[in-house]
Amino acid sequence: MAKRRQNVWDLVKRAAGPAAALLVIAFFGGYALAGPNGIMAWGDYKRQLDQRQVELDKLEAKKKVIANRVALLDPKKANPDLADELIRERLGYAHPDEIIIPMDDAK
Repeated sequence: MAKRRQNVWDLVKRAAGPAAALLVIAFFGGYALAGPNGIMAWGDYKRQLDQRQVELDKLEAKKKVIANRVALLDPKKANPDLADELIRERLGYAHPDEIIIPMDDAK
């Protein structure tokens, strides 16, 4: 009985190392497959990248419009039409002989 118990204990000792190694490999393999940076997350990253690219394109277009307006308002060579438009819009100025026609933006 003692010899059999010793044989079982020796078997457990010999199997502990490879079993631990298999558990570590399984853990890292599962993490590589289903972890936050794993293979299964690639589709989500691709979708997020496409969404952010669309948002970036919109922001780049908006940036170009703003850069154009800044260039038109350069103090050394300001565009008189744009300056006049901004002054009238912001301050509400109008010449006495002008006719103001309100525009309905609901269309």
